Amino acid sequence: MDVTATVLLLSLAVPVLLSADSVGSKARSCADVRQFYSGKGFTLNGVPQSEISGEHLRVCPQGYTCCTSAMEETLVALSRRELEGLVREAGRSIQATLNAQYRSFDTYFLELLDGSERWLESEFPEAVGGLYERNAGLFRDLYRDLRQFYRGIPLSLDEALDDLWTRLLERRIKATPNITMATDGLTDDFLECGVKQAEALQLYGEAPRQMKTALVPTLITARAFTQALTSAGEVVRKVSQVPLSAECNRAIMKLVYCGQCRGLGGLKPCPNYCTNVMKGCLANQADLQAEWESLIDALLEVAASFGASPGLDSALFSIPVRISEGLLSLQDGMDTFRSKVWQACGTPTVEPTESAGSEDRRKRSITVLHYKSSSTAAVRLEVQVSDVSSKLKEMLQFWLQLPAALCKSKAASSTDRCWNGNTKARYLLEVIGDGLASQINNPEVDVDITKPDMSVRQQIMQLKITTSRLLTALSGQDVDFQDNSDDISGSGSGLCLGQACVHSRVLVSRGNRPRYYTPGNKRVKGTANQGLPCNNLVLLLLASVVLLRR
Repeated sequence: MDVTATVLLLSLAVPVLLSADSVGSKARSCADVRQFYSGKGFTLNGVPQSEISGEHLRVCPQGYTCCTSAMEETLVALSRRELEGLVREAGRSIQATLNAQYRSFDTYFLELLDGSERWLESEFPEAVGGLYERNAGLFRDLYRDLRQFYRGIPLSLDEALDDLWTRLLERRIKATPNITMATDGLTDDFLECGVKQAEALQLYGEAPRQMKTALVPTLITARAFTQALTSAGEVVRKVSQVPLSAECNRAIMKLVYCGQCRGLGGLKPCPNYCTNVMKGCLANQADLQAEWESLIDALLEVAASFGASPGLDSALFSIPVRISEGLLSLQDGMDTFRSKVWQACGTPTVEPTESAGSEDRRKRSITVLHYKSSSTAAVRLEVQVSDVSSKLKEMLQFWLQLPAALCKSKAASSTDRCWNGNTKARYLLEVIGDGLASQINNPEVDVDITKPDMSVRQQIMQLKITTSRLLTALSGQDVDFQDNSDDISGSGSGLCLGQACVHSRVLVSRGNRPRYYTPGNKRVKGTANQGLPCNNLVLLLLASVVLLRR
């Protein structure tokens, strides 16, 4: 065959071969895609057997594809549900940790409080003699009030402590020989006068003040700590349920399932590509980080204060100690008290119901208790503080680390053989920064940085308020930890007027009984019914209102 004939045959054969290759590439089997699609629980009706033209695709690249429009829509919805499920799962993990720390500390604290009461009940019959039996109900009432305060019941801790001393004094006056009103028994006016005289004489010595100094800050801080853990968990729960934007839905579909439609289902997304998509989708959530860190830092500071000397056990076990000291001081000062009451409160009728000898025997019956923390208690407290601190530190960077955590199982380990959103190749774009403002340059998710998610902004404000309240409690001032996250503007939750916070919830009160105050009428810092400086909370609430109205 001559050269001319050979060239002619080749010129005819080449187009045929090219055409055959072209037809073969267009008709590539969709068996893998059908298997994947069926494995997700979807019907195979309408799923192509081989690749089709992709002009109909709205999210994925419009080359040859195994996905129809209906399949693309289905996979968009699936990718959204899966990512939202992963975010909720990550949130539940943090919630579980916070709840575990709450239960651990709550159990520990109540065990200490119960132990203090049991110690009083076991030691007081011998230490204070008959005074215990006559006043056992008062001691039970005190511990009940302390538990209720710790649980968040809106009672006045200051009033509960004052009421103990007042009621002890009333009963002591009624039981004291030679002091009984001549006509109608002990009137309220006489008792009120007696309380004032007791206060002026510091009849209980330093016991009331020392009890408040040790007990009030401890209870306030412990209550604030557990409530802050609960509040933090609620913030995580609510933010984890924020729905993804439509732009994020498209980006997630392209990241996760568009490779499947192109027949590249075996490829995982490039690491930086996945990170950019997740940062765009979770931009609002990342803005929680600053306030989240502030709250975790405050919780760590409170936890460290529990480990400082004196420990929690010393503060709670000081209750029986201070009561025994106060009763001894009361007994020693009764002679002076009787003469003062005689002079100031009215002329009594002498009724010698008890002899001087019996009074002397009662004086000798009171023994002051002493508490020394054991090495076991110290070790348990150290373990408690160490455990809660380590867990809090682990979640410190949660919102910033969330995109990387979500990409950990999705993204490829290689930066070369991976899905870059269009094909199998290296992802060449840079990773953008964190937070909403940084997304203006996000190449994968179209984010409107002028429209922050209001539900997330509301939780940012809740974090600020929770941190402010926690730090206020750490300084010894009482706070009312209501859940304002659903109405952050403060409606119905209390208003701050001037320098005082006036709460809408009514404190549990015991009526108009005269109350025994700290000697010298000096109130202990941190009592529950004092006016609280709360200008910072006002500013936070006003800022939230402005944000919500934009």
